[in-house]
Amino acid sequence: MSIHNCRGPMCLKTVQPSHAADMPPGKSVAADAKAEDHLFVPPLNFSMVDYGIYRSGFPNSANFPFLKTLGLRSIIYLCPEPYPEDNMQFLNANGIRLFQFGLEGSKELFINIPENLILSALRVLLDERNYPLLIHCKRGKHRTGCLVGCLRKCQNWCLASIFDEYQRFAADKARVTDQRFIELFDISRIKKLATSPPYI
Repeated sequence: MSIHNCRGPMCLKTVQPSHAADMPPGKSVAADAKAEDHLFVPPLNFSMVDYGIYRSGFPNSANFPFLKTLGLRSIIYLCPEPYPEDNMQFLNANGIRLFQFGLEGSKELFINIPENLILSALRVLLDERNYPLLIHCKRGKHRTGCLVGCLRKCQNWCLASIFDEYQRFAADKARVTDQRFIELFDISRIKKLATSPPYI
């Protein structure tokens, strides 16, 4: 059995030899084919943001074995829709806490992005007690990109680098309004998070 790496940590896939004659002694084609049922498949747009922080699109049941390898403690979910029952069962079975911040997936002007929700999500994101943590929306592009972009401002990234990262994930769906929101986001408000009471 051979192994190859794909994008994202710990993503392994078994490769079935084309001929039974190539199999090592004691192995069979049927046994190797059965191993292909246990693939680690990362969610759409999965990537590591920083130590203990990951981002992606909406995970489905095919992604659960992969997510389990990350040892997640928390998920930041950036959509207003209820979390699916299958996903909730996975979270409950693995002791993963869900933080939901219902940002509408809108193409309206940047002023309509609720800054208070971004601040609340950052409060969870900056708390290392929640790590390892996964941030996701539907496709891991716009809402996730805005939150990660604001995090990068806290990390003193220059705007050019922040926008480059945003555009890599958004690709041809990049929105000027999202980048404008990130540019105008007031990081001085982040300092106040440290003095406010902890979340419940």
